[in-house]
Amino acid sequence: MVIILAVVVGVLFAAGFYLLLRRNIVKLIFGLALISQGANLLLFTLSRLTHRDPAFVTPEIPGTTLQLADPILQALILTAIVIGFGVQAFVIVLIKRSYQVAGSDDLDEMH
Repeated sequence: MVIILAVVVGVLFAAGFYLLLRRNIVKLIFGLALISQGANLLLFTLSRLTHRDPAFVTPEIPGTTLQLADPILQALILTAIVIGFGVQAFVIVLIKRSYQVAGSDDLDEMH
């Protein structure tokens, strides 16, 4: 399963970088979104989740002393999602304004 997730992360990053290198600004937004989702999936893959581990550990389970599982990776993924949405919103507004000024969405035609 980890190998499949690693391949998917690699494909997301490769497709995102490919779209970032295109001349169209709309493709630039999609490239940023793909790289953001690839980073989130990479963090999820690094958490080494197993199939049957509970997120919350109850004291009734024999051999457990902790009340909660480690939530650091979940917090990092949530933070990455929020930052990704903020960057995408900023880029969309910036691209709208540059299209209004330049009249084109081709990066080579903007001077």
